[in-house]
Amino acid sequence: MKYAEYVIAAYAIFFLFLAWDFLAPLIRIRKAIRAAKLRSKRESSRHTSSGTS
Repeated sequence: MKYAEYVIAAYAIFFLFLAWDFLAPLIRIRKAIRAAKLRSKRESSRHTSSGTS
């Protein structure tokens, strides 16, 4: 492997990990927000339906 190929491969791997390091928390936060919204919706519908019975 030539030196230039090694450097290009190293930079490519670095930027892939950098992108993953940036995107992984965003995905996790979106999942948590979605789960909280769904849980809130379930709880509010449960309180509404149980209050009328």
